[in-house]
Amino acid sequence: MRFIKLLSITLLVIVLGVVSFVYFAPVQATRIALDADRQHSGLVRKEIVLPDGMHYVYLEGGKGEALMLLHGFGANKDNFTRVAHWLTPHYRVIVPDLLGFGESSHPADADYTSRAQAKRLRGLVQALGIKTLHLGGNSMGGQIAMAYAALHPNEVTSLWLLDPAGIWSAPKSELEKIIRSQGRNPLIAKNEDEFAYIFSFVMSNPPFIPKPMLNVMALGQINNVILSERIFNQIVADSVEQSVTGLTTPTLIVWGDQDRVINVATAEILHKLMPRSQLAIMTGAGHLPMLERPRQSAAEYLHFRGQLHGGE
Repeated sequence: MRFIKLLSITLLVIVLGVVSFVYFAPVQATRIALDADRQHSGLVRKEIVLPDGMHYVYLEGGKGEALMLLHGFGANKDNFTRVAHWLTPHYRVIVPDLLGFGESSHPADADYTSRAQAKRLRGLVQALGIKTLHLGGNSMGGQIAMAYAALHPNEVTSLWLLDPAGIWSAPKSELEKIIRSQGRNPLIAKNEDEFAYIFSFVMSNPPFIPKPMLNVMALGQINNVILSERIFNQIVADSVEQSVTGLTTPTLIVWGDQDRVINVATAEILHKLMPRSQLAIMTGAGHLPMLERPRQSAAEYLHFRGQLHGGE
């Protein structure tokens, strides 16, 4: 009994210490948490400056065929950190901060359409010595991945599209209705509370993050509002529907049936446009399946890649 009591007190002291650290040193706590997640997934932070002067910061880990994963609007490379835990044992996983987001360059007057971003990413791919790759992307990242595959079909072996943007013929989403009726964009945060709301809006069951750490993560968005608004306007005016019609790249389309950002009906439309696509609807998930259900998302992808390999 005395040992159990001592153990309980020790655990309580540890918990109180961790909580205090999070609340009194949130920046350091956030950095430590991110580093721990990256290390757990076998990812290392790297950076490179391309000949055109653009600076990319990216995560990389694992060996094998190259798999590049592209985050969505308002996000960054760490949206794929947790799902990468199940991917790095099989592939060389590369997750960049797209230009305009995260730690990569933020050129104010750049073209941020999917084709322009895809062309710049190809420069990154070539600088990393990659000739062919598998591409994955969520939301805006999926839109860019499709544009890349349409531009360079012989260089993209497969696509993994998680609730991708760029197919605008589907019924309006809740996001679109809010923007039209209220004139505000729930995906652009101008303060800490608005950033916290984004988490609940884009995910049906978001992972728990202490509020002080969430506030630290909010700074990147709050300080990038003007550019974010410009990028968002370019994204929603940019359709990849025509360019992917008939595209024969093997593709796994994953969609959360609770997606409030892009209507889940888009999934079936995209599936019909791409003759070698498979469709998986994830019950109870929102717009970011790889964050809400990292293990399930990885399992779906590994199964897809296994079928792909078997058919080659």
